Amino acid sequence: MIPIPSGVRVWIATGHTDMRRGMQSLALAIQESLKRDPHAGDLYIFRGRRGDLVKILWHDGLGMSLYPKRLDRGKFIWPSASDGAISISAAQMAYMLEGIDWRNPQLSWRPQSAG
Repeated sequence: MIPIPSGVRVWIATGHTDMRRGMQSLALAIQESLKRDPHAGDLYIFRGRRGDLVKILWHDGLGMSLYPKRLDRGKFIWPSASDGAISISAAQMAYMLEGIDWRNPQLSWRPQSAG
């Protein structure tokens, strides 16, 4: 889990993103497409086309971090592409990363065994 300090805003970049992109090109997308400062300390979440992979970009004041997460089953719940970027709470982000619908939290699927 990402240790998020209080007061950090979490932003979902709507639509889909090329998941081959790294820290620098995602930071550039934040700056140019979303018109935000990628070094301001906010978290930015990007989702791939298939919907089972997200990347979280965060600058903590010392350096930039990139956290990927792939769901074994299911897809991340995502807002429509027309919204641009929307802000969610840290609790909603935690639901999303667990594969739970952050708009209406209910457990969607839980693995029964490792194999």
